[in-house]
Amino acid sequence: AGKHTKNGYDLAVKKINEKGGVTTGGKTYKLAIKYYDDESTPARGVQLVERLIKQDGIQYMLGPYGSGLTKAMAPVSEKYGIPMVEGNGASRSLFNKGYKYLFAVLSTTEQYLAESIKLAAANASKIGKKPNELKVALAMENDPFSQDIRAGVLDDAKKFDMKIVIDDKLPKDLNDMTATLTKVKALKPDILVVSGHSKGASLVIRQLDQMKVNVPMLAITHCESAKVQDKFPGKSDYTLCATQWAATMAYSDKWFGTAAQYAELFRATYDGYTVVPYQAAESTASVLVYADALERAKSLSPDDVRDALAATNMKTFYGPIKFSAAGNNTAKPMALRQIINGKYVVVAPAKWAEKPVLFPMPTWDKR
Repeated sequence: AGKHTKNGYDLAVKKINEKGGVTTGGKTYKLAIKYYDDESTPARGVQLVERLIKQDGIQYMLGPYGSGLTKAMAPVSEKYGIPMVEGNGASRSLFNKGYKYLFAVLSTTEQYLAESIKLAAANASKIGKKPNELKVALAMENDPFSQDIRAGVLDDAKKFDMKIVIDDKLPKDLNDMTATLTKVKALKPDILVVSGHSKGASLVIRQLDQMKVNVPMLAITHCESAKVQDKFPGKSDYTLCATQWAATMAYSDKWFGTAAQYAELFRATYDGYTVVPYQAAESTASVLVYADALERAKSLSPDDVRDALAATNMKTFYGPIKFSAAGNNTAKPMALRQIINGKYVVVAPAKWAEKPVLFPMPTWDKR
């Protein structure tokens, strides 16, 4: 996922520089990014942010990959008055700290899989039930991102009076879900909701197949970054995948054109992608936000750029971006895509749906 993030950043810099760079304060500048490897370790991330600011003289920060790393680094950039625009820290707990220099282009975690609960409620009659008769199983990694998703799913399930029959916390070194899936087999929930980043996405698809566990609805995160449609052809079909963005959405901007054109350029630039992960798109959008703010600030002062960021109201290939006082993007919805014959198809929300959801998932003996 860090690679997807870096590729997204780099493609934005390349495109902006090809178009002449950024003009602010009467001068035109080309963009460049200085990277360090945070080693997926919060303490190391904190050290490196200090180094970037105090030794390297960096005045504008892009986010790392992941909510945990962003949560560790944000207080440092805040302390020094350095703006951070990020696209990969979605935890809603980042936006209740009163930060003034943190801005996130993505939808926050509680929204990620909430659509799956609404979708199940709307389609409950297809399995002969009412929404309040549906049983929900949760398996969430014990990290800030996934636990925030859990909170959002619990909130939405409560609105429909659904029963939570499994609520498991998964370890960070996630390599086996047998215990959870054995309970799923026994308790027969109608919806299984899983968040364990890319590793968890691959693991649940593989072990559901191996153990032949049937569930009417499976909703997970990180399908695209885990490349489940490539790794598990056929086995991953009917899975519902939370996404911040899809190439079929009718978004566009002056840099990349449409969402579909961005996806085409991304695949042409980087090998190995059949589907462009939203982690890359939101990273690209983070750089576009900086380009827009720098031009409006008419200054290179971090405080002036921070104020311009706070006033952002723009359209991009990734979607609309407008920040709340807390710094999160309030203008862009999440979406759900279902894998059908190895292809991603938007099924919710209704505004973007390409096809109705296929529910319930066929049992393994019918696939």
